[in-house]
Amino acid sequence: MIIRTASRLNDLKEYYFSIKLKEVRALQSAGHEVINLGIGSPDLAPSPQTVQALVDTALQENTHGYQPYTGTPSLRKAMASWYSRIYGVLLDPEKEILPLIGSKEGITHISLAFLDPGDEVLIPELGYPTYRSVSEMAGATVRTYPLKAQEGWQPDWAAMEKEDYSKVKLMWMNYSHMPTGAPATKELFEKAVAFARSKSILLCHDNPYSLILNEEPPISLLAVAGAKEVAIELNSMSKSHNMAGWRVGWLSGAPDYINAVLKVKSNVDSGTFLGLQNAAVVALDNPPEWHEEQNKIYKRRRVLAEKIVQTLNCTFDPGQTGMFIWAKVPDSLQSVEKLVDYLLYQQYVFITPGFIFGQKGERYIRISLCTKEEVLEKALERIKKSDISAI
Repeated sequence: MIIRTASRLNDLKEYYFSIKLKEVRALQSAGHEVINLGIGSPDLAPSPQTVQALVDTALQENTHGYQPYTGTPSLRKAMASWYSRIYGVLLDPEKEILPLIGSKEGITHISLAFLDPGDEVLIPELGYPTYRSVSEMAGATVRTYPLKAQEGWQPDWAAMEKEDYSKVKLMWMNYSHMPTGAPATKELFEKAVAFARSKSILLCHDNPYSLILNEEPPISLLAVAGAKEVAIELNSMSKSHNMAGWRVGWLSGAPDYINAVLKVKSNVDSGTFLGLQNAAVVALDNPPEWHEEQNKIYKRRRVLAEKIVQTLNCTFDPGQTGMFIWAKVPDSLQSVEKLVDYLLYQQYVFITPGFIFGQKGERYIRISLCTKEEVLEKALERIKKSDISAI
């Protein structure tokens, strides 16, 4: 006898990368050396002092118990100090910061805290798939908002102003934008806050990429005057500090919003290991030189990634930021999905199809920079042997 699953699973699909990585593992098991250019999982290590802080804490006998749901005071202070130093945003570490076991988990906490069945959620027509899946799990109705590719993938505010958003409760936004790499701007954030205020919507900004290959000073949505009244912001140490597997992120915002999310979080997890928190405190104090060195590595990798997409006759915006290359395939190519499968099964190179981020990404591919230069060079050589004209 098999017990019937919850109805919320009826329309919920397994995460694309979960499915595709099974195929990658099957090829590897068959003896093929597959080069994975699909996942944005940093292959570089955290700073040495970060790792040492974890080790030092783990070696102590009295550090292995449950920790506060709100994180340690020292971690919240370090996060507040980091926001002040990086973004010029002042946060109360006692009331306006909530450490999380990763910002992806935070998306779920926020959705459960604010969404009722029947509420509507605005997500970008091209964006992180988790915004949609978690909203639907919470029983909300997803509505996409338009992005203007010709204007740097900015929201089409004029079109959105004409829409009836009276049932919309949340709006998800993410700049520097994933997957396109479109940078954040002060003007963009000011328009977003004004829009959220005019429509009485809680604006949720996801901000994990601001330190990576960003030529402009990084900015936060919360730097906009009055933003805390209508907006909250997620940040993460996964990408910026090479700590993806450590699962350390946080939510910043007004106390009422923080307390609402805490109600959910306190019923879901039992806090983060003290060693991870102590290490995060150290990592948040990394000198600018450490981040500069990471970006030098990504710049060298990006040169090779650009050669890969050019070999595939793709076009791309050289001004994009973050740890990926987002590129448009040539008009002559009939199917991005067939291209991805051809490269995987014939050249043993895995790249990400743009359609997993939304219908507007159907003519795009994405390549991760989280791969060593010699591996990118090997992928380039394989792709040079490809005959995509036959796809």
